[in-house]
Amino acid sequence: MTGVDLLTGADFERLFTTFKVSAFRLETRERYHLAKNEEEPLREFLAGRPVDMEWLRFWLDLSRRHRDEGRSLRRVRVVTHPFSDYTRFGLMTAAHNVRAGDDIRYLERTAAERAELPRSDWWLFDDERVAFLHFREDDVLLGAEIISDPAVVERHRQWQEIAWSRSESREEFVKNRA
Repeated sequence: MTGVDLLTGADFERLFTTFKVSAFRLETRERYHLAKNEEEPLREFLAGRPVDMEWLRFWLDLSRRHRDEGRSLRRVRVVTHPFSDYTRFGLMTAAHNVRAGDDIRYLERTAAERAELPRSDWWLFDDERVAFLHFREDDVLLGAEIISDPAVVERHRQWQEIAWSRSESREEFVKNRA
């Protein structure tokens, strides 16, 4: 990461409270490092017990606020079939996210590869800046590299359109693979 400034901590979090119109994410990793507050919910899920969604309250409240104020929060998750435990957990939590206004769609990895989508994770905010996410090898998020170069932004906007048009809503995705 030499020479790359990464947005972290509160500065990174501020990206999600300051966008004006839209935030879109392409999620391409097989898994992400669990925050401490996610470990117990994942254990409960894998044990077949009900999961207390309190651990996700901040994000759900933020998603509702964006929806109620007319801002769009959308994501496409690229996943491998058969699903890992982590993906199955993500499908469960996505039902709560979607109800709160965080529109999460799914795309199988093979379809993403055919569409020549990048294998990188990033957010596109207001079609003005890309937050390219950097991770350690053990899936821990290091931070976001902010890119506002118009050519880079346009390319990511095109990938957003491709990913969105080829993905399925969470409900369709689950129903079609049951």
